[in-house]
Amino acid sequence: MIDIQNSFDSRRINIDQVGVKNIKHPIRIKERCGNQQHTVASFNMYVSLPHRFKGTHMSRFVEMLNEHEYEITVRSFMRMAEEMIDRLDAESGYIEMTFPYFVIKSAPVSGIENLLDYQVTFISRINVREKPVTLIKVVVPVTSLCPCSKEISDYGAHNQRSRVTLTVQTKRFLWIEDLIDIVEKQASCEIYGVLKRPDEKYVTEKAYNNPKFVEDIVRDIALVLNDCEKVTSYTVESENFESIHNHSAFALIQHNKEQEEQNLKD
Repeated sequence: MIDIQNSFDSRRINIDQVGVKNIKHPIRIKERCGNQQHTVASFNMYVSLPHRFKGTHMSRFVEMLNEHEYEITVRSFMRMAEEMIDRLDAESGYIEMTFPYFVIKSAPVSGIENLLDYQVTFISRINVREKPVTLIKVVVPVTSLCPCSKEISDYGAHNQRSRVTLTVQTKRFLWIEDLIDIVEKQASCEIYGVLKRPDEKYVTEKAYNNPKFVEDIVRDIALVLNDCEKVTSYTVESENFESIHNHSAFALIQHNKEQEEQNLKD
């Protein structure tokens, strides 16, 4: 049969990314405790397309996922990107995989176990002329309490739920739970799925004794990441959903440690 995708295109315009978006596929993720977690990921998969070709072979993206029951690690995810550009005869490719990841947490006083879900994304960018890049992104809900409100009020202080997004590139293995821990430890207090009254007293008082601006959260996380030899670059964002305003507070820090080291050498 005629292969229309491989036919010549006369417009002479390269396409940077072409592919499929929002493919749902089951995956298995290894947990820090040694178990495997079964979840469902949403995949975005793109390759570059030279100007001479009319189109790419969309079915090959889906075939590649269906041929494998992936236990996903950073290394296996990078191999997926390599396989993709090889099968589609492309010079560059991009895979993004987003999935809910569940962690068992114990309430701080009662010890009641509960599940809390986090949004996790793996991103892999590959180019035959460059070093491949694989990123891990986690979205972590936390509590922040306003230092200014605490300082100026006779009693009480306003607090809010915050959403911290941490994206890292690593040179050695890090568990998803490791990244979640880094974020939660720098918040006013972490969030739990189930709390009894003694637990509520604990988290309320912990937040009150540990006030953080949105700026404090991203700076404190950055300090930890700067000292973490496994992390080569990072972006940390915090959005505080203000409880006394109709807007959010936001802060972001980006840092490439390898680039900084190179600049110092130069």
